[in-house]
Amino acid sequence: MFSVLSYGRLVARAVLGGLSQTDPRAGGSGSGSGDYGLVTAGCGFGKDFRKGLLKKGACYGDDACFVARHRSADVLGVADGVGGWRDYGVDPSQFSGTLMRTCERLVKEGRFVPSNPIGILTTSYCELLQNKVPLLGSSTACIVVLDRTSHRLHTANLGDSGFLVVRGGEVVHRSDEQQHYFNTPFQLSIAPPEAEGVVLSDSPDAADSTSFDVQLGDIILTATDGLFDNMPDYMILQELKKLKNSNYESIQQTARSIAEQAHELAYDPNYMSPFAQFACDNGLNVRGGKPDDITVLLSIVAEYTD
Repeated sequence: MFSVLSYGRLVARAVLGGLSQTDPRAGGSGSGSGDYGLVTAGCGFGKDFRKGLLKKGACYGDDACFVARHRSADVLGVADGVGGWRDYGVDPSQFSGTLMRTCERLVKEGRFVPSNPIGILTTSYCELLQNKVPLLGSSTACIVVLDRTSHRLHTANLGDSGFLVVRGGEVVHRSDEQQHYFNTPFQLSIAPPEAEGVVLSDSPDAADSTSFDVQLGDIILTATDGLFDNMPDYMILQELKKLKNSNYESIQQTARSIAEQAHELAYDPNYMSPFAQFACDNGLNVRGGKPDDITVLLSIVAEYTD
């Protein structure tokens, strides 16, 4: 069982790995002079199938995501609600889902600066804090912004969700995972008054922020830890090699394939997953995949068309 989130049916003229230098639209570095956009498809698995996979607001289990377009930028994000809140009668997906929906609305309203993704996260989190109806929970978050005219990607990552940028079959940029200690990522939190100071809570300003140029044909994979805990880079790159062109259907199929493989590995007790290796590095005797919610957003940088 899976569900697919789709967005950005651009006229994708980029050839994966960069345009050929014989193409009149290509410069010496393989980059174009027009505006850029993202062709994005997504796929996800909720850990508990009985509750249904795709909730309102593009939530897969306790994960949430969004993809939004503005005239100045394409913006996308993923968030992973902290499951421990369920022990206190709180639905973890409410926090992550509300956070992502708020980010999406801010982008569509133009209330953001493309070069400042932390600002999107900060404004969204502040809105949650000011809700008249108390919203309790915690979540990691990763925001990725493509500035159309500057051809720069701006990112903010808090916790252990993250992104990869792949060019020519190699990872050329990646987010840094933020952990307080093993299996305890940085996270935004809202706790009841009696628990403030006890519940782990990080500021949006603590997010790791990066900015760099991208090229036509670059592949951007943004995902929650359910992917990265179960699939190492080399497996992800093997799946990405199956992308033969940059049309939406091909991207959707590859996103689905990556999510399906991660989901299958998560329930393999004999597989030495990245999570199990990390646990062993921390003195724990662990083997197998890590059952978890999985969210994958797969994007390709292409020439922008309305």
